[in-house]
Formats: sequence, C-alpha cells, structure tokens
Amino acid sequence: MLTAFARAFKTPDLRKKLLFTLGIIVVYRIGTHIPIPGVDYTAVQACIDQANATTGLFGLVNMFSGGALLQITIFALGIMPYITASIILQLLTVVIPRLEALKKEGQAGTAKITQYTRYLTVALAILQGTGLVATARSGALFSQCSVGSQIVPDRSIFTTVVMVITMTAGTAVVMWLGELITDRGIGNGMSILMFISIAATFPAALWAIKEQGSLAGGWIEFGIVVAVGLVVVGLVVFVEQAQRRIPVQYAKRMIGRRSYGGTSTYIPLKVNQAGIIPVIFASSLLYIPALIAQFAAGTSGWKTWIEKNLAQTDAPAHIILYFFLIIFFAFFYVAISFNPEEVADNMKKYGGFIPGIRAGRPTAEYLSYVLNRITWPGSLYLGLIALVPTMALAPLGANQNFPFGGTSILIIVGVGLETVKQIESQLQQRNYEGFLR
Repeated sequence: MLTAFARAFKTPDLRKKLLFTLGIIVVYRIGTHIPIPGVDYTAVQACIDQANATTGLFGLVNMFSGGALLQITIFALGIMPYITASIILQLLTVVIPRLEALKKEGQAGTAKITQYTRYLTVALAILQGTGLVATARSGALFSQCSVGSQIVPDRSIFTTVVMVITMTAGTAVVMWLGELITDRGIGNGMSILMFISIAATFPAALWAIKEQGSLAGGWIEFGIVVAVGLVVVGLVVFVEQAQRRIPVQYAKRMIGRRSYGGTSTYIPLKVNQAGIIPVIFASSLLYIPALIAQFAAGTSGWKTWIEKNLAQTDAPAHIILYFFLIIFFAFFYVAISFNPEEVADNMKKYGGFIPGIRAGRPTAEYLSYVLNRITWPGSLYLGLIALVPTMALAPLGANQNFPFGGTSILIIVGVGLETVKQIESQLQQRNYEGFLR
C-alpha cells in the first residue's frame, strides 16, 4: 500500500489532485477554529473544558462539525445543513412528479436538483444558525457550565443578525469547498469533509477515555476501547462490502449482420442498502423531543419523563426506541430509493432477464423478495453498530467518548472505502498495480 501511495504521488495529475484535496482540508480545519463575532471565546473554552460540556443533545451535530459547533466558530454548522437538504430533496423526488422528471433528464436535471439543494442548504443554515444563537444566548448550549449564559454578552438584534449571517456564510463556504474537492480533487467532496470532521474528534475522545480511566492510569480502558474499535471497524468493513449479486442475462439481437447482446452481468444488492441514512433519521427524530423538553419551562410530567427516558442515551426506553427506529427507517429508505418495478421495466426494455424468472412483474416481485430478505440483516446490523458505545462500554464509563461506534464509524469506513476505490481505479487506468494488492 505504501508503494502505491508513492506511485500515486509520482503521477503528476494524481499528485495534483491529492495535494489540492489536502489543501482544501487544511483550509476547512482552520475555519473550524475561527470564532464568530459576538462570542466570548474565553467563556466558551471554559465551558468546553468541563467534563459534561461536550456531551448531551448536541453531541451528534458537534461530531459532524468537527467540534466547531460547541466552539461557535464560522464553520459551526459544518456540513449538516447540506446533508439535511440532500436527504429532503431525495425524499421529495419520490413524492413530487416535477423533481422525479428532473431526475430522469440526466445531467441537466441533476444540475437543477443540485441548485435546489444549494438554496435549501442556505435556508436551513439560516434556520439552524438562528436556533444555535438562541440556544447559546439562553445558556442551554452548555447547560452544565456555570458561565454558559455569558458566552454571548451582547444580546442586541444587530449582533444576533451578524452571528447568523456569519454562520450561514460559513456553511456556504463549506459547501463550496466540498464542490471544489469533487471537481478538482479526489473523491466526493462533501463526504471527504464529513470524514475529516469526524476523524478530527478521535484523538480528543480517546485521550478523554484514558484520562477518565482508573485502571493502570486509564491505559487498560484505553486499550479495551481501541480493541473494541478495531473489531467494530472489521465488522463494518465486512458488512459494507457484502452484497447479493443477482445474475442477469441479455438475449442476443441481430441488427443487420451484427449481433448485439448475449452478455451476462449482475445486479449488486448490498446488505446495507440504506447506508447511514437510517441512523441519522433515528437520531434526529429522538433529538427533537429532547430539545423541546430542554427549552420548555417548568417541571411538568412529560418534560421529566423525556429528560429521564429519551434524553439519556443509556436509558432502556431510549435504547429500545432507537433500535426499532433504525430498523423502520432502513426498510423505509430502501423502499423509496430502490424501485424493483423500474429496474424490471428497464431490464425488459433492453432484453434482459433473470435466469429462471419471467420478465416483467415476476422479476419485480422477485427483486422485492430478495431486497426484503437482505434488508433484515442489514437493519439489524445498523442497530447493533449504533448501540455498541452504549451497550458494550457503559461499564467502563467510556460510552460518551467512544469514537468507534454508531454514525461515526459507518461514515468513516464508507467514505474511506469509496475514496480508496477511486484512487485505485485511477492507478489502474495508468497500468499500475493499484492501491490495494
């Protein structure tokens, strides 16, 4: 692999792409440490240094921003508004005929949907930025911090508008940086930035586990966490690469004196066909009632119940509901992202068929049957991976800082594998041995 790295950097155009990608990453990481106007940076750092400041409701969003959310920097919102906008547009494509027609128009339609995604990203950034500023001003962002309500000393409307505009502009810049990586660098830019944001939190999380440990100065807990992390990574890599290949045969056609078709191929159906989307949906849905309860006044019964059962990640009600929501959203997302009838119609149009299955409706029914069969283990796998920090490491007290579970490891492994494949394909085009031997 090291030799392949050396060969990649010896290739002028590939070296240029890799260096450009690294340069954009450096710019992105610098932006995550520049505070926005109107924030007391000293008070923010004092709150972050407290033990419970980096855990709680905002942990997931803070992870996606590379730790920039709790520091309230210009890139505090990170890539989350774009991810949310992309998911919303993807779901609306199934519901709105106009978007579905644009999707079928090819490159021109895709460009139009991308433009809509950008507009929606800016709108969501304004909404989320306003919510973050209001949360910071009320002191709810650092509820365990004694100076949490003092991080925004100037509460005038002008200062609030400047803070929201700054974070919205930061989100637009992050979106632009991601598109630059996609066009001129290696891999999908948005995925790369998400990868970097999550990986940036690993060293601090691992060191926090070591500092909080009591066995041999925390090194035993540190070693156990690393070992569990390696096992989780191996399992995720194995399942993410697993797929069910459905054979497809194309009949021969004679056009003039030339013969077309007669080839054999397959339809790859991944075990985890839904990817990371079900975990994000489930986390977001559980995040909403906990956020409402945090802003609600008084000590009503429903607020107490939510704070005790849904806001606590190690509560039995939260674990059970989280697990079943992941399974539900896995089936839901697979149902809207893969249309067996459309695939069967396209196969029939080009003379393709599955051996032993009649073309048309029987093919669609067979694809639906296979898809439901493999979605069950895929959804159970997502649920188990998402609950690894809570279930396996709670006795060590390391579940809050464990970086190798749930959403983070799924994104890290998925983006890593995809980027490696792209580098390998470009090396193979130049007659090299490839990135992975």
